[in-house]
Amino acid sequence: MQTTPGHLLGQMGFRDVLENDEMLIVEMDNRPDLTNTRGALQGGLVATLIDIAAGRLAGRHVEPGQDVTTADMNVHYLAPVVSGPARAVATVVRAGRRLIVTSVEVTDTGRDRLAACATLSFAVLDRR
Repeated sequence: MQTTPGHLLGQMGFRDVLENDEMLIVEMDNRPDLTNTRGALQGGLVATLIDIAAGRLAGRHVEPGQDVTTADMNVHYLAPVVSGPARAVATVVRAGRRLIVTSVEVTDTGRDRLAACATLSFAVLDRR
């Protein structure tokens, strides 16, 4: 992952698996310090994993001098991530000039089970 040494995302174990213009795959482990009382990865961390993967991918589809910000995120939690790692696979649905729509599927790779699916919209902003 492209983070500053000691950055929170690196401390949580976020790591890149694949990155190109069509797809971005990020994983994070299911560690005891990141789980809920049932041993599943916290839902908010799953949402963060989704947002990071989708946002980084969307950012690859803007012009120099532009950036993206999350405008909308819809997450469907389907199953808990209890084995791990959680793998987020982000793809672009549509990349427009002002709005980029992405799709993300999160899998509990240890159980080969779909854990969440999400759709996110990113507003394209000119940098100040």
